[in-house]
Amino acid sequence: MMSHIKRRQFLQFAGSTLATLGLSHLDVMRKGDRYGKVLAQSTPRKLALLVGINAYQNSSDRLAGCITDVEMQQHLLIHRFGFNKKDVHILTDAQATREGILGAFDEYLIGQAKPGDVVVFHFSGHGSRVDDSPECDEVVLKLSESCLNSTIVPADNSLPLVARRRGGIASDITGHTLFLLASAVKTENLTMVLDSCHAGGGKRGNLNVRALDGGVQVKVSPVEKEYQRQLLSRVNLSPDEYIQARRAGVAKGIVIAAADRKQLAADQRFNGFAAGAFTYVMTQYLWQQTGDEPVASAIANIARTTNQISSTGQIPEYEAKQKSNEEEPAYFLNQQTLPAEAVITKVEGDGVQLWLGGVNSQSIPAFDRGAILTVIDAQGKEQGLVQLEANSRKGLTARGKLLNAGRGGVSSPPQLGTLLQERMRGIPSDMTLPIGLDPSLGNDTAKAEQALKAIVRLKVLPVQQEEYVAYLLGRITQENRQFQQNGETPNLTSVPDMASVGLFTPALEQIPGSFGASGESIEAAIARLTPKFKSLLAAHIAKMILNPDSSRLNVVASMKRAEGETFATTFPVRGAQNSSNSSTQNSNLNRERSGPDNLKLPLGTPLQFVVTNQENRDLHVSVLVIDPEGEMTIVFPNTWTVEESATLVKAGETRQIPQPGKDKFRFKVAKPVGMVEVLIIASATPLKQALKTLQEVARVRGQAPGLPMRLGEEPTKLIDGLLEDFNRGAGNSRGGEKAEVRGLGLINRVDTQELAAMSITFESVET
Repeated sequence: MMSHIKRRQFLQFAGSTLATLGLSHLDVMRKGDRYGKVLAQSTPRKLALLVGINAYQNSSDRLAGCITDVEMQQHLLIHRFGFNKKDVHILTDAQATREGILGAFDEYLIGQAKPGDVVVFHFSGHGSRVDDSPECDEVVLKLSESCLNSTIVPADNSLPLVARRRGGIASDITGHTLFLLASAVKTENLTMVLDSCHAGGGKRGNLNVRALDGGVQVKVSPVEKEYQRQLLSRVNLSPDEYIQARRAGVAKGIVIAAADRKQLAADQRFNGFAAGAFTYVMTQYLWQQTGDEPVASAIANIARTTNQISSTGQIPEYEAKQKSNEEEPAYFLNQQTLPAEAVITKVEGDGVQLWLGGVNSQSIPAFDRGAILTVIDAQGKEQGLVQLEANSRKGLTARGKLLNAGRGGVSSPPQLGTLLQERMRGIPSDMTLPIGLDPSLGNDTAKAEQALKAIVRLKVLPVQQEEYVAYLLGRITQENRQFQQNGETPNLTSVPDMASVGLFTPALEQIPGSFGASGESIEAAIARLTPKFKSLLAAHIAKMILNPDSSRLNVVASMKRAEGETFATTFPVRGAQNSSNSSTQNSNLNRERSGPDNLKLPLGTPLQFVVTNQENRDLHVSVLVIDPEGEMTIVFPNTWTVEESATLVKAGETRQIPQPGKDKFRFKVAKPVGMVEVLIIASATPLKQALKTLQEVARVRGQAPGLPMRLGEEPTKLIDGLLEDFNRGAGNSRGGEKAEVRGLGLINRVDTQELAAMSITFESVET
């Protein structure tokens, strides 16, 4: 179970997005999944106002993913939580002016909600901070760095980013106003979601930050102050009563912010679309919920994944009004809903249109080429199969065809709102690693592009377009050097030289071990980085295989201190649900793992991996470790001279890796420090091709069996071999042949009934 993290007790009414709404900074792991629980209650009515702003009045302030956020929330509320479409009101871009937002909140939420109703307000767009000094008093000044009030920025923003740095009067909607609006809603079941921040605006790497710089030079508008006075009268509060009320906590229900007061809310580019990193993770997570998960486990997953995909260290925070809200069951549903990867939004003969809201962000490209989904009924029984059409996915919308319509499969066309679960994903055989060219390369950009294009399976892209990039190639500048010195990239043990060439995350976080010496030519740098590109490509493909949400195999994997306590456990939740003998064992585990949200292990910690095969058939297992520099080591199998049995874990068997008294090695946490990912793969198909690859690598190196093998320049061959093995088992009826998708080449299919690919992450730290 999760370690206890003490609640931090303080009031910062001017320093934090949450604090200006009257919130404390509570530890995210101790918060319940109140959001999902409230939405799922049986109530007279469910109302929502969803606001997303990409196109601001000043084009330099433009964002890319806010309207996608609104679409994600709309589909989630309607198809997962039973909202009537007419009760979900949407404002985007030009509609989302200050007057439009306040008017819609008044009309649709305050005006229509009754006691016991469920109400949702979601905002995706820029945040900022304004000087609100008349609201300060001695208590606030003692507990705050300043008297700045956090805001959300409407589309008709009167003070764009450049002007804010000089100062002026802003038309923003302040946290004080949001508090009063919430107070006026006539139900306690109010959820406010703010996917914005105020920790610094502009662009960073290949993403936008959802903030416009603010400060003491930016003043609250007189119109805003007058509106607050009117709201005070409506909710029958005196100014003094209002101050006391907001110090007491949340006005109603629960408020969720995408990041804490010092973090950046990422407007993230994914494969083919942009969205808020937090909104994407939250909605995808809720598509996978079944309603029986503990509170701490649920929110720890949301926070962990947001932190990983945002590239900004972004961790959401929120607080419920009443203490009892935190202690109730995490995701209790009167009528539980089955987890799903997709929902049918349109039916045309044997063709359907799908919303892929439940697909993990890393797996999206695997739903472009011939993926197959299972149509399920309310009890989870298969009603047919849908194959996605090649090249049909636009963002999270895709088209598919019923494979068995009119042939004894689907007796009647599926209805709108029918859920689908993953059966097979399709991973292209020619998968590439997208690399962006950062502007810091300057005059070397053309040379870099030419050199990178000569490397097989790299795709070179410009930054700040609409394309997803996995990494940026760039130089160390004074700005990103300052990030390191300020501790914003803690995984680095040393600061790279000025002007040295290396790799960054999309948010300009430096990739450890990738930077050379100052003065190195761009051609020499790319030659030096070529082995690393191969390692990063292998890790990129391997992570696309991960399917803990959708796999049907019943297998459990743990990571523990050798001869000591268990740190983390992972298992495919659908495999566990299908088993009668594992429900008790897994009842207190979440869908990915149990353990602390940010597991830190000192260098030298001895580790052991434990895999339990709870299937009634044998499985073949592989354990891969990806270090902070992207290098891959195979820990198991380590006796690759033995055919097939080297990877075997028999039905009902528990395998320890390394095995005490038998294996010749101990696996310890080693340098470099930073985030480490352990991939545990269990396959019903023998790993013949992967073993063959390992045998060849070992022969060339002269490496004896029985020890972990660092793959160096060979990781892509191993991953390609694993994919061929997985494809051979897909569907048990294709004879191991890859599927040909017209116009898009060959794909390897990964079958949820034949493969479970899970991961455990931890941070290696200096002692």
